Amino acid sequence: DAKEVHDFATLFGYGCDGVCPYMAYEVICKMNADGMVEAKAKEEFTDEQVVQNYRKAAAKGLLKVMSKMGISTLQSYKGAQVFEAVGLADEVVDRCFTNTTTRIQGTDFEALYRDLERFHESAYPTGTTEFDGLVRSDGQFHYRDGGEAHLNTPGNMVNLQIAARTNSREAYKEFARLTNEQNQKVTLRGQLKFKFDPSKSIPLEEVEPVSDIVKRFATGAMSLGSISREAHETLAVAMNALGGRSNTGEGGEDPARFLDNRRSSIKQVASGRFGVTSHYLANSDQIQIKMAQGAKPGEGGELPGFKVSEYIASNRHTTPGVGLISPPPHHDIYSIEDLAQLIHDLKNAQPTGEVSVKLVSEVGVGVVAAGVAKALSDHITISGHDGGTGAAAWTGVKGAGLPWELGLAETQQTLVLNGLRDRVKLQTDGQLKTGRDVAIACLLGAEEYGFATAPLVTMGCIMMRKCHLNTCPVGIATQDEELRKKFSGQPEHVMNYFFLLAEEVREIMAKLGYRTMEEMIGQTQNLEMNKKGQHYKSRGLDLSPLLIPASELNPSTGIRNLTGQYHGLDIAKDNDFVEKAKEALENKTPVVIEDEIENINRTLGTMLSYQVSKKHGLEGLPEDTIQLKLRGHGGQSLGFTLAKGITMHVVGDANDYCGKGLSGGKIAVYPDPEVVDAGFDPEEHVIVGNVCLYGATSGKAFFRGKGGERFCVRNSGALAVVEGLGDHGCEYMTGGRIVCLGETGRNFAAGMSGGIAYIYDPDGKFPDRCNMGLVGLETLEDAAEKEQVYEYIKEHVEVTGSTVGQNLLDSWETNAGHFVKVMPHDYKRVLMERAAAAEKVA
Repeated sequence: DAKEVHDFATLFGYGCDGVCPYMAYEVICKMNADGMVEAKAKEEFTDEQVVQNYRKAAAKGLLKVMSKMGISTLQSYKGAQVFEAVGLADEVVDRCFTNTTTRIQGTDFEALYRDLERFHESAYPTGTTEFDGLVRSDGQFHYRDGGEAHLNTPGNMVNLQIAARTNSREAYKEFARLTNEQNQKVTLRGQLKFKFDPSKSIPLEEVEPVSDIVKRFATGAMSLGSISREAHETLAVAMNALGGRSNTGEGGEDPARFLDNRRSSIKQVASGRFGVTSHYLANSDQIQIKMAQGAKPGEGGELPGFKVSEYIASNRHTTPGVGLISPPPHHDIYSIEDLAQLIHDLKNAQPTGEVSVKLVSEVGVGVVAAGVAKALSDHITISGHDGGTGAAAWTGVKGAGLPWELGLAETQQTLVLNGLRDRVKLQTDGQLKTGRDVAIACLLGAEEYGFATAPLVTMGCIMMRKCHLNTCPVGIATQDEELRKKFSGQPEHVMNYFFLLAEEVREIMAKLGYRTMEEMIGQTQNLEMNKKGQHYKSRGLDLSPLLIPASELNPSTGIRNLTGQYHGLDIAKDNDFVEKAKEALENKTPVVIEDEIENINRTLGTMLSYQVSKKHGLEGLPEDTIQLKLRGHGGQSLGFTLAKGITMHVVGDANDYCGKGLSGGKIAVYPDPEVVDAGFDPEEHVIVGNVCLYGATSGKAFFRGKGGERFCVRNSGALAVVEGLGDHGCEYMTGGRIVCLGETGRNFAAGMSGGIAYIYDPDGKFPDRCNMGLVGLETLEDAAEKEQVYEYIKEHVEVTGSTVGQNLLDSWETNAGHFVKVMPHDYKRVLMERAAAAEKVA
């Protein structure tokens, strides 16, 4: 039976040393013989070639699974049992998957036997002993009439579109009825029902109005790039009109939208940090840290080069035509303390807004959420496994993540048990479609509710699942100019849907006896198992663990958000900087601020940058308007999103994340000249910590000394000069220029798709330390380019007093020949195409 990546991953995960998928091999060879395998070239494939291609694809899929679990070798993955059983009875788990977590029971051996009978019947229909030659699709991946049940059916999508476009209650009620019926076949919430008590029901007029309920709704984090500009803006306009929130996704946002009704209230910060600048963060009501995506947990986002148009690239601060990959992890988060630091950074970048953390529903998410609450997040989103656009890979969609019902219930109970629930707001998302879905989410503990698929359907989505191919026929998930013209969605369609859905919520609230959603949050005693009409596979389910009233776990604390978090911004040193820089902020008068700093002074310059961005927008201030001359030890995230017009000199050193998200400002870190005169060699010592300039979009940084690991990871526009690097330098870099005047560590340029690095390598050691997967190495031949690198080093010397830099300049013609130019292949191709196009026009 083993044929898919998840099959192999499960077998190895439970201890197999090898797998022989002989049935898959035989089917592939039969397909090849029947001419069903298309070769890229004209020549036909041999059976050996098609089998080898299948093995290669399966191996790559298995590596992807291992990587998102954080496991490097198959030896470590074997027998690791990194699984949770969903819907399997204890008798099956104890016998076949010993010690695997199973929380809700489910299918037993009898039901599994019935499945085997059904498979046999499909091959040999009753009364025959021979296979009839027809292989029928079971609809596992794409909807088929009479096949596997799917939550979204073609007919019901038509009902939703009619309801949204005509504001028809009848069409919506039919859509809700059919969706709720499908829910019973495919979701956990479909196995629940409300416990209505007629004596407690109230008149509908006493329930809070629809206009208040829709303010709890948010649209999903779909990036501008994954969907079209028209679709992205339509969602924003609709949610702003409702008083709800739209989410930018991880692709940034056009600054032109910040001051009108197209502005997205939620600005997302993902591992790629695309489009994240001081100006972007300052123009948000909520900043969401994307720790995971429900449809493909453990994987980073990916945008193919053909979807990166000029407009998309300008918003992401990248190069048009070059594909973009988000790293699987946030490189500034390797512990809960690191997450607390990022939350603190973002709170400084937007002191008046909320910070949210998006987690995926999985076993143990409650403990993680408790850590997130202690890390001072204001808001937590629990994302279900069946969310996500059609661009996610099938292995992730089908084999990773859990239903939001499990994650939400666990999170609610764990937060209440630890006395943390009243500090944070809870949101959930993942195929929420009807008022019944929202009501159940509310009773399980959620205050807010995210929607993605349904709003896209109201705008015209027909679920072709071609989102990653740029061929969406209705102009939603495409950047193609002609296809985008076919987009017919209107903000009113989205608004109509949400009003109809909220009206259904009101009807349920009236029957349950709740006047406001606020008093309904976490009241799980109003839910029970629905045994009526159950499928034979779901009869063994036990959802009682989800329905434990959280108030019984800790009666002394709230079961919903009642208060806010204290972030300590009132005691930050930046308040002094803002006060002393008033003249510069108001009148652009140059100011110089001198101060002593310690490593407990974290995120220096960020609240000052917020003020610059709010008052002066994307352009910031003229260069060097505000000069911060600091002495001492810079704490973590020194100069986070430092805005244009601010120059920060640190005589001393700086901790991790220095210059992260640099947004046009200038940073220089160098030792005291007196220390150097006493015999200290800066080029032999680390002067800034790990992950410096992560996600920098513009600006300059000069470090007299070595940088730590992952220097300039995902840099997309800054210039940096440094005198040595740790491992993984310039990882996932997409733009900017790096000049390294000393040795680098291993794995330089892994995932680097843009920008250029210049490495001084007189001993020829660098090629062995460079990851050559996406880049090529060249010498510095072009005279103009030599002059440019000379100017970079000259500025570094002027700012920091570097003797290493000065020595290189003194013998420049000789030393220029020792520089290695690291050039990404895609970036070079695009630059050459641009040059050719410009020449043609000329």
